[in-house]
Amino acid sequence: MEFEHVPVLFDEVMEALAVKPDGTYVDGTAGGGGHSSGICERLSEKGHLIAVDRDAEALAAAEKRLSPYTCRRTFVHANYSDTAAIAAAAGGKVSGILLDLGVSSYQLDNPERGFSYMNDAPLDMRMDASDRLTAYDVVNGYSEAELARIIKEYGEERWARRIAEFIVRERAGSPIDSTDRLTEVIKAAIPAKARRTGPHPAKRTFQAIRIEVNDELGHLREAVEKLPDMLESGGRIAIITFHSLEDRIVKTGFEKRLDPCTCPKEFPVCVCGKKADVKRVTKKPVVPGEKETGENPRARSAKLRVLEKL
Repeated sequence: MEFEHVPVLFDEVMEALAVKPDGTYVDGTAGGGGHSSGICERLSEKGHLIAVDRDAEALAAAEKRLSPYTCRRTFVHANYSDTAAIAAAAGGKVSGILLDLGVSSYQLDNPERGFSYMNDAPLDMRMDASDRLTAYDVVNGYSEAELARIIKEYGEERWARRIAEFIVRERAGSPIDSTDRLTEVIKAAIPAKARRTGPHPAKRTFQAIRIEVNDELGHLREAVEKLPDMLESGGRIAIITFHSLEDRIVKTGFEKRLDPCTCPKEFPVCVCGKKADVKRVTKKPVVPGEKETGENPRARSAKLRVLEKL
């Protein structure tokens, strides 16, 4: 299957990064190379793109797609939170960093990866095939309480406890080993009236399991804290989120960076001496326009937030 992924908010990202021809840029979620190609187009032969992805298939696709460009290109098979690996590739401060979070169109549409409730496949959901934990392990190994917790917290699913109960009951006969079987269990757990409105009944639970398998929120928290330290003065970090859990982490992390003071609120003046080392580029998150969401429905929930290093 060809690795294709439509880059979301492409023009807005290019404007936000304000690519300098001789700069060094990190695409921490290179995917199929969509945003990376836009960066490379704007780089000179002295410019440097560091393409990072935890999915080896994505990285190979990005390397192929970016081969015509003349800028220096380094490909790093790692998570975007692995600042040591990224720093080693950069060899110094960088001019810009991009994170396009969530799961790619290729991963969703490739049945073999087990990310989608629309195609039957083995329960996997690993973004990095070398990771040990799979969706099968979560669905069949977690306790009912653990399942309910992650489905509620990561899927924001009101029927989390009932879904967890149905999963445990179903797997007692034999392990749940396919996306189709898990989808049917979820459908059975959610009352018919609730299934008739809103998104696909399995959407939130699949999201929750995927987030747990890949520790997406843990990596994001680490990245939001550490990645700005890699920026040179005037360098920018741009992050695209796709659901409220991601956006909350990015918003909170950015706010903490913008206002690092740790003094008690009752203090009339700051005495801790901690000053912001970044400024806000986007007062409000940038969202796709009607044209983009019409052409790419998966862009509907995207939000772009940007900071600049002082």
